[in-house]
Formats: sequence, structure tokens, C-alpha cells
Amino acid sequence: MLEIRHLSKRFFDKQIFEDFHLNIQEGKTLAIVGQSGGGKTTLLRMLAGLESIDSGQIFYKGKEVGLDYLAKEQLLGFVFQDFQLFPHLSVLENLTLSPIKTKSMKEQEAKEKALQLLSRLGLGEHSHLYPYALSGGQKQRVALARAMMIDPEIIGYDEPTSALDPELRQEVEKLILQNKASGMTQLIITHDLDFAERVADELIEIQPK
Repeated sequence: MLEIRHLSKRFFDKQIFEDFHLNIQEGKTLAIVGQSGGGKTTLLRMLAGLESIDSGQIFYKGKEVGLDYLAKEQLLGFVFQDFQLFPHLSVLENLTLSPIKTKSMKEQEAKEKALQLLSRLGLGEHSHLYPYALSGGQKQRVALARAMMIDPEIIGYDEPTSALDPELRQEVEKLILQNKASGMTQLIITHDLDFAERVADELIEIQPK
């Protein structure tokens, strides 16, 4: 489904991912594991269009596409490590803002879709709340629902279990496994090898240079 070859970026005084080859199969969950400094998060941000890509090749469904294709076509939904929910917006508003602004979705349609996603994720009664009133696990689910609002082909998670207690880590794990069972293609960036082994179909380990 998605193949990446020789993706390259100037990162401070070094070039990263020069010989990196990544292949994500449709409907599979791939985890990239490694300690800080290996460039895992930078890679995901590059694919999401949040960091520039200097060179490389990206193939989507067997066809070579532009380096900004995933971001431009909104094919990758990004779940940030620190959630990055807008504190002044309700849960429902956090979900509907992007599709209304960037995909010209009608407000009522966006609200209906958001409520369906929240219900599916066990947050149907939390749509009116603001982020400060949510637990860490609830914020994680809201962040996932927001990423899913654009109907992405791939969900990318940046350290989804970071700073969560064991109970909330299990909650996030169940969520990822639910998406896996439904056939969602997922890319997980994590330093937690045990977690990665439980949820992923394939692991890639990156070592800091």
C-alpha cells in the first residue's frame, strides 16, 4: 500500500533516513521502535507534512507520488503524543473544526460523523466537555477520533502510551487492536517494545546514530 525509499532530511548537522526503506501493507499495523534520538517522530511528521522532506521516493498503491502526497490528500491521520486538543473548544468542536475548514464538510454532517465516532469510542456523553475535564485516556480517544474525521487511509500514532499509567496504556492498546480488527492501516511510533509486540503485525527497530 505505502512504500518509502531513501527518505532523507537534513536534521541539524546530519542526514537521516538515507538508506531507510519502509513498507506498510494495507490493513496491517506497523510499529517503529527505538529510543529517543533515532528520528522516529521526525519520520512520522515528515509523512504527515509537518516536517519537510529533502529527497526520497514514496509509492502509494504501487504508483510513485509526490513527497507531499500523503499530507496534501489527507491520507494520514496524525495522533499527537501530547494530543494537541484545542483547550478553548469542546470535544465536538475539536472534531468538527478541520473537516469543515479543510474538506468543506457541512457543519451538520460533521457533527453527525463526530458523534458517531465518539459513541464508537465510548465518549458519546463527553461531546460537550472541554479537554481540561478529560482523563489522559479520554484525550487519547478524542485525538484518535479527530484523526479519523478525515477518513484517512492510515492512522499514525506518535508515542501513544507515553506518560500514561498502566490502566490507560491498556485502554489505548485495546483501541489500536479494535482499529486493527476493523482493517485500519496503522503506523505506530513508540519506545515501548512490549506494547509494540502486543499490537503490531510487524516491527522495525531504529537505532540512534
